[in-house]
Amino acid sequence: MKKAKSLCIEYSWRGCLSDAELVALTNSHGGQSVPGWGDRIRRHSLGWVTARLDDGSLIGFVNVAWDGGDHAFLLDTKTRRDLQRRDIATKVVQLAVIHAKRAGCEWLHVDFVDNLGPFYFNACGFRSTSAGLVHLSDLRDSPSREKKGKRGQASSPAYGSETSSDRQMPRAV
Repeated sequence: MKKAKSLCIEYSWRGCLSDAELVALTNSHGGQSVPGWGDRIRRHSLGWVTARLDDGSLIGFVNVAWDGGDHAFLLDTKTRRDLQRRDIATKVVQLAVIHAKRAGCEWLHVDFVDNLGPFYFNACGFRSTSAGLVHLSDLRDSPSREKKGKRGQASSPAYGSETSSDRQMPRAV
């Protein structure tokens, strides 16, 4: 049996990261990359973790978005396809957990497809919770309802001021 070569990997919190690197990493495992995505997420991120080989190539990533308070959200955990199943993603997530805690977050949320449950629950220590989800592309399109303001002029409702009858509900499948 051939022994796997040991890798020298550097893990960094908020390490330098280019959009082109994120696109290449996403494409390496068949993901759907969008140029400019990496640049757009930074303003919503508490931080991110990168994993790099000693030649500098990006082989792992996870983004930690947050609400500016108690809640952080683990997004886009990625490991280069040819290096998966070597604990790289586990270490990336562990470092994200440490830094979310250091930032004062009380909760770190993650959602995932069913086949990744063993990774997040067993390897990374997440626990199952009840949660809700709305698939926004399933919502029916409808003309917006305007409410009349002073002197009969149309005005938009304030954020969160809609009544339940004003909200567009998901279609039953």
